[in-house]
Order: sequence, then structure tokens, then C-alpha cells
Amino acid sequence: MKRLLASFLFSVLFLSLISTSYAKDNSWERVKSKGILVIGLDDAFPPMGFRKADGTLTGFDIEAAETLGKRLGIKIKWQPTAWDGVIHSLYAKKFDCIWNGMTITPERAKKVNFTKPYIMDGQVVVVRFNENKIKTFKDLKSAIIGVQKGSSAVEAVKKLPVSPQEIREYDSNPKAFLDLEAGRLDAMVVDNVAGRYYISVRPGKYKILPGFITKEPFGVAFRKEDKELLKVIQSEIDKMVADGTMAKISVKWFGEDITNPKKW
Repeated sequence: MKRLLASFLFSVLFLSLISTSYAKDNSWERVKSKGILVIGLDDAFPPMGFRKADGTLTGFDIEAAETLGKRLGIKIKWQPTAWDGVIHSLYAKKFDCIWNGMTITPERAKKVNFTKPYIMDGQVVVVRFNENKIKTFKDLKSAIIGVQKGSSAVEAVKKLPVSPQEIREYDSNPKAFLDLEAGRLDAMVVDNVAGRYYISVRPGKYKILPGFITKEPFGVAFRKEDKELLKVIQSEIDKMVADGTMAKISVKWFGEDITNPKKW
């Protein structure tokens, strides 16, 4: 009797494991049936995603994702979220993916699945335009440096050749730029695309020091179990790169095509 019971329980467990392992991934069907792809973002990250004066969202990622949505026949719904908890919010199912200049790192890749890189970015140092004492990374010794909380700048600042006096974390890059302009910071470590955007909209206020601290690819992040959704989005991004759609959007926001892997 015990052997029969043990054999029965083993069979039930085995069949349960088999059915679980072969469970259908309906992530794309779920999005397709609703007709809406919900995307998480930091809505204060120019030029990737930010709000205009009237409150509407704009930016490279906004335009790229909404173009993709039209091509797939679905609507895009944007869900602003705190960046330092963005992966937690993804798994809490507040949105379907994260599309917002998210750097692909080994640590993040343990928690989410990424598309292939769609932009190659990097971390740079921004100082005030009239700053004469800080000309290279080595001049940042004893400086007060600002970074965005939860961003890859937090780790990048640790890779500088000298140790700053203090590292201040901010909820958003705009707040840090305001402190830099006001003299409360000596420098900022920030994504190259964000730094160059702020320089373009505030001419004569900031400049970028020569060189990159790191080179970092941007990817769209999905929950580990949502492989079919990732597959569909990746396929459409590939088509947008091949037919020049991504290049056109890139030139609009960055003045050049930084989406073509052949140029990286």
C-alpha cells in the first residue's frame, strides 16, 4: 500500500512538473487581446521620456514605442514609476515592460530579460560651462558629484580614477542639473544622451568632459516568463531598424543615427 501510494504521489508530482514546464506563454496574446501594451518609465528622463509644458509625454523612447504600437495594431499606455523600484513594479504587474533608456547590466539581466540593444550609450561627466578647474576625470578629486538614484550612474561614478568628496543621489536628473547650475554640485555623472540633451536645451550652461566612463547598451526589459511578448517586440524593433524607421527617430532626437549596431 505504501509503495502504491508513493508511486501515485510521484506520478502526480511528475505530471504537475511536466504540465508546468510546458505551460503556454500567453504574454503576447494577453497584450494583443487587450489591445494595450503598458510600459513603465521614468517620465523625467530627457530625451528618452519626459513631459512637455502641457504635460504630454515626448522623447525618443516615447516616439519609438508608439510607432511600434501602431505597426502592431496596439495602443501604448505609459505608466510613470520611481526608477529605483522599477523592476519590482514590473513583477508587481503594474506594466508589461520597461522601455526607458534602461542600461543592460549583468545584475539586471538576472532579474529580467532584455531585447537586443537598440542604442549604445555611456556614462559621461557634466560640469558647468564656465568651469575651468575641472577639465579631466582626474580633476574630480574631492568634488561633490550628483547622480540619479537607481541609475547606472551610481555604479559608474565608482569607476572614476579618483574619489570624489561626496556622491549625492537625486530622484531625477532635472533636479541634479538644477543643483549643478546653482553651484551646489561640482559635476554630474549621467547618461550621454541625457547630458547632450540638457546641453542642447540650456546652451551656455553645461559642458561634457572628454571621454566615457562606461559604454552601456539600452534595452527593453520584460519579466522572465514573458518570452513570447519579448519575441514579438524584438521582431518589430528589428524591422524598424532595417527599414530606417529607428534611424529617422534617432536623427530627430540626437542629430545622428545611434540605433544602428553596425556603427557601434
